Amino acid sequence: MIDLSWIAATAPSIVGLLVAHLVLSVAPVLIGLALAIPVGWFAHGVPLLRTLILGVSGVLYTVPSLALFVLLPRVIGTRILDPLNVVVALAVYAFALLVRTVVDGLGSVSPEARQAAEAMGYRRLGRFLTIELPIATPVVLAGLRVATASAVSIVSVASLIGIDQLGSLFTQGMQLQFVTPIMVGIVLCLLLAVCLDGLILLADRLLTPWRRRSGATA
Repeated sequence: MIDLSWIAATAPSIVGLLVAHLVLSVAPVLIGLALAIPVGWFAHGVPLLRTLILGVSGVLYTVPSLALFVLLPRVIGTRILDPLNVVVALAVYAFALLVRTVVDGLGSVSPEARQAAEAMGYRRLGRFLTIELPIATPVVLAGLRVATASAVSIVSVASLIGIDQLGSLFTQGMQLQFVTPIMVGIVLCLLLAVCLDGLILLADRLLTPWRRRSGATA
């Protein structure tokens, strides 16, 4: 049974954990995306570099999250309970996932589009920013949805090293043999993931208006 009185009594604390979870989920993904776009662009243009970067990113994504949380303080000189460790670790995961997505997105740009941009006088950077990246946006945002959902889930693991967020409700419920905190944590994690996914879908619609027009014409 869910104890509603416990939820009411601890609501301010739960809201604080939700906000912390939101920040620890969103900030790393945005950092990973900001890094993945230029790196993916360079990798797409150089086959040897692309193979190397995608290989390294694949290895990074397989590193267990808890191990990364524990090892990072020794690498970047932070305390074990510093939330920065979580941000950096999840930014690594987001980058590892999104750099491949950026490369795939740029690979979806047709040669005709690039040739047309060159004929109009666009240089490489200008062509990337005004032609290639907008066309690749749907693919990149699809990867961003996966990275965001993964971040919301992985952040919970940080409760095992004492970082407060919704995962703290899981450890609290397990320690007290009390199901209500666990259920609240699960529901809020799911709601947070759904809301963030909806925002990304909205961004997709706003950033790619031509897809709506083509759908309406069809």
